[in-house]
Amino acid sequence: MAVTHGVHPTIAVLERHLTLYRRLWQASVFSSFLLPVLFLLSIGIGVGSYVGRVQGVDYLSWIVPGVLASTAFQIAVGESTFSVLGDFKWVRAYHAMRATPVGPMDMVRGHLLYLVFRVTIAVAAFLVVVVFFGGLHSPWALVTPLVCALLTVSVAAPVTAFAATIDHDSYFSLVFRLVALPSTLFAGVFFPVEQLTPVFRPLAYASPLWHAVELCRAATLGAAPAWPVPAHAAYLLVWAAAGLFLAVRAFRRRLED
Repeated sequence: MAVTHGVHPTIAVLERHLTLYRRLWQASVFSSFLLPVLFLLSIGIGVGSYVGRVQGVDYLSWIVPGVLASTAFQIAVGESTFSVLGDFKWVRAYHAMRATPVGPMDMVRGHLLYLVFRVTIAVAAFLVVVVFFGGLHSPWALVTPLVCALLTVSVAAPVTAFAATIDHDSYFSLVFRLVALPSTLFAGVFFPVEQLTPVFRPLAYASPLWHAVELCRAATLGAAPAWPVPAHAAYLLVWAAAGLFLAVRAFRRRLED
C-alpha cells in the first residue's frame, strides 16, 4: 500500500477502507439502514401496539434510541471481526501497509475512523426516517450520532484487538454468542434494565451499549439518563482508550511475527 505524498498515514488507511466500501456499499445497505428501519416498523409499531407505553412514553419513541445505539454496536462488532482477521491472515493487507510509512497506530485509527463514518451515515439516515414517525421529542436528538460514534470506538477497538490476536475465525462465534447477542438483548434496547433480576442487572451496566442507549434515550426524549451524562461518557471513553491501546499493541506484535 503506497502512501500518497502529503497524506497522513491514518488518512491513507481510511481512504483504503472507503475505496473498498465504495465497491461493496450495496451489500451493507440492508444491515446498516434498511434492517433497523424494518425492525422499527415491526417491533416499534407492530409490537408497540400491544406493549403500550413504557416509562411514560409510547413504545416506538422508547425503542428508537435503543435501535440507534444497537445499530452502531452491530456495525462496530461485525466490521471488527472477520475483516480484521482477514487483512492479517488471508489478504495480508496490514503486512503490505507495514512496508510503507503506515504504522500500527495508523492502521487502527484508520479502521476506527472508517467505522465511525459508516455508523454516522447509518444513524443520520435512520434519524431522518424516525422524524416522519414522530419518534423524536427533543432537539438534543442531534447529538445521537456523536454518542453512537463514541460507542463505535469503545466497542470496535477492543474487538479489533481481539481479532488481531487470534488465528482462526471460529473464535468469533464466542464473541457473537457470549457478548454481542446478550448485550443487544439485555442492555435496555427492548425493555428497561430495571426489569432484570438484581443478579443480572450489573452485567447490563457493564456493557458499553447500555450507556450509549441511556445517552441516546435521554437525547431523543429530552429526559435525564439513569447516570449523570459525564459518567456515561467517561465509561465509554475508558473502553475506547483501553481498546485502542490493546489494539495497537496487538497489531504491533502480530506484524513483528
